[in-house]
Amino acid sequence: MADQKPAVTQLGQMTALPESPETAVLERVPNPHPDARYVARFTAPEFTSLCPVTGQPDFAHIVIDYVPSGWLVESKSLKLYLGAFRNHGAFHEDCTVAIAKRLVELLQPHYLRIGGYWFPRGGIPIDVFWQTGTVPEGVWLPDQGVPPYRGRG
Repeated sequence: MADQKPAVTQLGQMTALPESPETAVLERVPNPHPDARYVARFTAPEFTSLCPVTGQPDFAHIVIDYVPSGWLVESKSLKLYLGAFRNHGAFHEDCTVAIAKRLVELLQPHYLRIGGYWFPRGGIPIDVFWQTGTVPEGVWLPDQGVPPYRGRG
């Protein structure tokens, strides 16, 4: 497997930000350790989307943890996919769960969880959490490390 190049189309070249999450191309590469149960974590501390009602920007800190099976998500394609939400109107819950479901469809991991830690809108922070099931036995899954919102106090 070490001599095989993954079939990716965006890595190693200039790639424009997709117009929407629906048109974004998420790519995967073979997991070089499919026999090992481990957690891969992606953190997007500057995630943005648009309120579907007002069109105003919303901001979140997104943390994605998954236990790969046969595939890994190619990180540049994930970055572009997440960036495509910048001009996408959807509620916090929709954005968070849609990201997770798209990754599960692509990767078919042993386990995936997502934490969407949204900054306040109308004075109320909204945190959204979703997972595929229970953590596989023997897998160390650390805390996502995002403290609850405390405001300026």
